[in-house]
Amino acid sequence: MIYDTIIVGKGPAGITAAIYLKRYGHHPLVIAKDGGALQRVKEIENYYGIPSITGPELLEQGIHQAKALDIPMIEEEVLDISYEGVYTLHTNKNQYQAQTIILACGTSRNLFYKARGLDGISYCATCDGFFYRKKKVALIGNGSYMAHELSVLHHIIKDIMVFTDGLPLEVEIPEHIPVILDKIDHVHGETRITSIEAGGIQHEVDGCFVAIGNASGFTLAKHLGIALDNKNCIIVDENFMTNLEGLFSCGDSIGGLLQISKAVGEGAKCATAVSNYLKKHNF
Repeated sequence: MIYDTIIVGKGPAGITAAIYLKRYGHHPLVIAKDGGALQRVKEIENYYGIPSITGPELLEQGIHQAKALDIPMIEEEVLDISYEGVYTLHTNKNQYQAQTIILACGTSRNLFYKARGLDGISYCATCDGFFYRKKKVALIGNGSYMAHELSVLHHIIKDIMVFTDGLPLEVEIPEHIPVILDKIDHVHGETRITSIEAGGIQHEVDGCFVAIGNASGFTLAKHLGIALDNKNCIIVDENFMTNLEGLFSCGDSIGGLLQISKAVGEGAKCATAVSNYLKKHNF
């Protein structure tokens, strides 16, 4: 089955986009492993019409509203997206196809994104793995997305260390690849990364690939070649389309004010633009 639109992310932007598309008469599919940043918010007091609510409660209400419209939702982790006439999303379990894509999977907030000004830190194994083929690299992550990136790097680079940043390793990897389970304390380097300190021990590296948690809008964009701004947010036009035809983005992925009200508004406008695009191309 080829869906009209696959929405990556089930936060306020993604769910709003799904609801609007369904009401416009289209058949969207929502794919997300979790609720992103909103599920970690303890209290919200600045959202219109709701004096106080927790992030998980608001998230669940939105999901319930979408399910009431019979919008299919799949809890899988999106690892990669490719395009050959139609878009194909590869998850940790299956693959799905659609005429259009909306990236509404937020942005990552962690140590390595703060340190991304250093040279030698990459967020795309496919893009940059070749440049480290004779070097020693770190791969940061512990789950399916990390394993996906490792499968790419393993064919190019011989000297790889996996750092889980204090989290348990959730996937099987080749036995000869060392795994550092300690919490990462610091990333060293003045202009370029030189070592990673974990558990009080410094591990020298020539480069570092980041695959923490799920693939965010930023990491998926890097894999696809989507244009990013100087803050590594996805660049979209007035219709929320990226530089790739038929691929849209909204919410935290495109930067700006990282607020629920903005995400909801953009989800509605993005869905309207996608609906117009689908009708224009007779999908």
